[in-house]
Amino acid sequence: MKTYLITGAAGFIGSNIAKKILQDEKESKVIGLDNMNDYYDVNIKEYRLKELKKFNNFIFVKGNLANKELIENIFKEYKPEIVVNLAAQAGVRYSIINPDVYIESNIIGFYNILECCRHYPVEHLVYASSSSVYGGNTKVPFSTDDKVDNPVSLYAATKKSNELLAHSYSKLYNIPSTGLRFFTVYGPAGRPDMAYFDFTNKLINGETIKIFNYGNCKRDFTYIDDIVEGIVRVIKKAPKKEDGKDGLPIPPYKIYNIGNSNPENLLDFVQILQEELIKAGVLPEDYDFEAHKELVAMQPGDVPVTYADTTPLERDFGFKPNTSLRDGLRKFAEWYKEFYI
Repeated sequence: MKTYLITGAAGFIGSNIAKKILQDEKESKVIGLDNMNDYYDVNIKEYRLKELKKFNNFIFVKGNLANKELIENIFKEYKPEIVVNLAAQAGVRYSIINPDVYIESNIIGFYNILECCRHYPVEHLVYASSSSVYGGNTKVPFSTDDKVDNPVSLYAATKKSNELLAHSYSKLYNIPSTGLRFFTVYGPAGRPDMAYFDFTNKLINGETIKIFNYGNCKRDFTYIDDIVEGIVRVIKKAPKKEDGKDGLPIPPYKIYNIGNSNPENLLDFVQILQEELIKAGVLPEDYDFEAHKELVAMQPGDVPVTYADTTPLERDFGFKPNTSLRDGLRKFAEWYKEFYI
């Protein structure tokens, strides 16, 4: 029996990992924290939260990660052994116009988590990083051994900062921590600001979808169930605490990519999405997609390709994401039909 603290519990990844733990570990307790902000449709967050509240061993705390007193009180009262920090202000483009919330949530909020893990020791801190830390790297696939010192967005910079902060706390206070660089996560009840969801909303409303870099982008789309499976395996295997020759702790610190390792061209992605939306009955068979597509230049903060090297994940956990884009988009389209239409 464990007590888990999952931040961002009403978020896309947070709600799915919470549900998985609640289903599989009936004796464990999950404390879920979320501020329920309106960065995107709160109804979807409420929908996810409603699913979690069906479990007796789930406790929800509404609050802000940047509220240090609140975070300390959670650690004092519930004494979590496992912390999964998924709360963050997401979105590359939003960070360009609204940087304040990224500093508050992704820097100050994460610092509060680290401080509490220091003063109320935990067995394992698992936290969300992002493929965005690779910035404009041209060597593919992206490896965790690659240099990642050139972020092209503030969002990416905050995620790289999380990794650096976690490393220093692991070294100084012997906190076992694992950072996970997620690659373009998608699926049912996902984030409406992500391309597949945003495109669907716009097509439903007869609006034009903009395909950036004239379609010459590739994304390593990773289905939510694969992300959850990866997180569950990582949680159970914290980095070992060991001392170096100098008698001081070797940082019990790891970083892994979780991605599908199969980057898809955006134009192919749009083609598959439209086929699955028609098949699910979200859009009519005679929908004129060509009239609703516009090829445009690259957006600031975007990168042309994301591509995960997951060799370390396979080596250490015997797992590799493998859900095909078509299968994943089919499940999304079926959920969309049920939820909205």
